Amino acid sequence: MVAHLLSLKWRLLLNGFRRSPGQIVGIAIGGLYALGVVATLMVVLVALRWADIETAHTAVVLGGAAATLGWAVVPLVASAADMTLDPSRFTTSAIPMRQLLAGLALAGFIGLPGLSTLAVALFTAATWWRSVPAVAGALVGAVLGVLSCVVLSKVVTTATASLPASRRFKDASSIVVFVPLVLMGPIVAGVVGGVSSSTDYLPELARTVSWTPLGAPWALGGDLASGNVGAALLKALISLATLLALFACWNALLRRALVTPPYSGGSGKRGGKLGLFGLLPATPTGAVAARSLTYWHRDPRYAAALIVVPLLPVIFLFQSGQSGGYSRLMILGPLTAFVLSWSIAADVSYDNTAFALHLATGVRGIHDRLGRALACLAFALPVVLIFAVGPFFLTADWGWLPGILGLSLGVLLTGLGLSSIVSARYTSSVPLPGDSPFKKPPGNVAQTLAVQFGGMAVLFVLLLPELTLVVVQSVTGDPSWGWINLAIGTLLGAVLFATGVRIGGRWLDRRGPELFAQLSINR
Repeated sequence: MVAHLLSLKWRLLLNGFRRSPGQIVGIAIGGLYALGVVATLMVVLVALRWADIETAHTAVVLGGAAATLGWAVVPLVASAADMTLDPSRFTTSAIPMRQLLAGLALAGFIGLPGLSTLAVALFTAATWWRSVPAVAGALVGAVLGVLSCVVLSKVVTTATASLPASRRFKDASSIVVFVPLVLMGPIVAGVVGGVSSSTDYLPELARTVSWTPLGAPWALGGDLASGNVGAALLKALISLATLLALFACWNALLRRALVTPPYSGGSGKRGGKLGLFGLLPATPTGAVAARSLTYWHRDPRYAAALIVVPLLPVIFLFQSGQSGGYSRLMILGPLTAFVLSWSIAADVSYDNTAFALHLATGVRGIHDRLGRALACLAFALPVVLIFAVGPFFLTADWGWLPGILGLSLGVLLTGLGLSSIVSARYTSSVPLPGDSPFKKPPGNVAQTLAVQFGGMAVLFVLLLPELTLVVVQSVTGDPSWGWINLAIGTLLGAVLFATGVRIGGRWLDRRGPELFAQLSINR
């Protein structure tokens, strides 16, 4: 039965190459990338053969512990990455538990993650090619470590088997993956800086981690190379006990999953609660605002557009720390205002065919535009105010506060007005309802780019008065220009906000059916 499960997994892996040419190209690119990473790590492990024992021990233990953590965390954010041998598929099969555990565990090595981890782990023997006991210990530790990685991932996926059936979990996990990508620059720079400035700390950290289940198997070769036979035996026992405990935990979880598989159907909910519709005024504008706020709260496509906002202070604080000053933090307020105001430029496109509800009920265009803009303004205004004022507690250059605050309010109000026009006149190629927030469907990509960049150019022109006053204050150093900018930004922004809502409402009344036809084509 174990051999049958392995052959099944191998057959499923080969069938992946019989898909469409695009999928084959994607698999090939992923394979080449994995091969490059594995080859690089192998070269590093071979080069560590000539490093001192402490340096090699530190690199191998911390790298192995990081790999083990990766095998535990990745299934949480990419739970549907490999469900070819999902335990729930065996609920009707009378397979003995021992054979099922062994087959599923060994099947975990069939695929890029398992093969890559195993290859790199076995190459730690090259690092400890200093004595026969060290090589033997490295090989034993590699086998125990990789087995622990695979079984740990199985424990995580089995324990969270019901979560991938939840659309909210899948949407949230895809957004979580996006966060490290946004912070990749600070993360890489922080790691490099930390490693370069913590040469004395890392060996001590590695020695501590080597006594934990995360690092124990990866420390066997180094301990035997340095003659610490007693420590190596104790760590081997820790590794073996960890592996047995993981198998026992997986066994218990798998038994429960086979008896009570996860239910992916809908759950009943009690009706009668209006939510935001009961809080906001019972007017067309209030209804549209309630609907928009509900989307902002529940639709992951909107959340994906906002995920960058709380990360902006982190990025700017990191850059300020690198440069030694906090003056660049003053741009945080205007930049946040632009991101939030421009987020509704494709609001109607996100509605897709649900926009028919607005046409069927006869909602006037001005009420539609105002409701959507006010819904965004309800949370955007507090955030922009906080991000515009907050940096001055670090810079203490309070003379710039009125000017930056005026610019931020001008960007927010003007951007909302312009977005109300753009979304009523043009459609964009956006993810469809229910799709991943980061899925880009085929469609009018050229028009989308033209609308986005053209709209930004128009917004820049509309903001010339506020930007000019900022330049004047910078040249003259007179803070009174900042107070003028605060008044101009607020008043002019409010006028352009109202103008944009009215123009967008008229366009929506005039060409609502044509706009809906374009949305249907974009599907």
